Amino acid sequence: MTWTIAPEPVDSPAAAALWRAYYTEVSDRYYLLHEGRRTDPAELEREIAANSGAELAPPTGRLLVARHGGEPAGSAGVRLLDATTAELTRVFVYEAMRGKGGAALLVGAAEEAARDLGADELILDTRSDLTEARALYARLGYTETGPHNDDMYAEHWFRKSLN
Repeated sequence: MTWTIAPEPVDSPAAAALWRAYYTEVSDRYYLLHEGRRTDPAELEREIAANSGAELAPPTGRLLVARHGGEPAGSAGVRLLDATTAELTRVFVYEAMRGKGGAALLVGAAEEAARDLGADELILDTRSDLTEARALYARLGYTETGPHNDDMYAEHWFRKSLN
């Protein structure tokens, strides 16, 4: 089976399902680690609805959906923060599809999308408990830096030159 990656509207059924799966996983991991419980269902629904991903729509953003064997398997988003800096966000691969190379392909496609938007630098933030993400970014040439935002959940910040 092969991977394909293409831009997709943020409100497509595949994008919406991937956003729900991504948010559920990272939220549950946070609450299980810090409070010993999963995300409250009402909070989950509220936050998924409140974060539509509109910032990932053209002309200043892109949402990419990866398919494995034609089936949606992962996503990544980029959005311009200024004329030369883009942010990488929502990098996610369904658990059953992990370990098949999709995450690295998604990040590579996101880097290309950021270049197409005019960015020459890509930044991101992540949490300490998302060890797989931190390892992926380091392996792909991202350098850990000081904070570039004040997101309450951000604990690690990375950047990479796209030149």
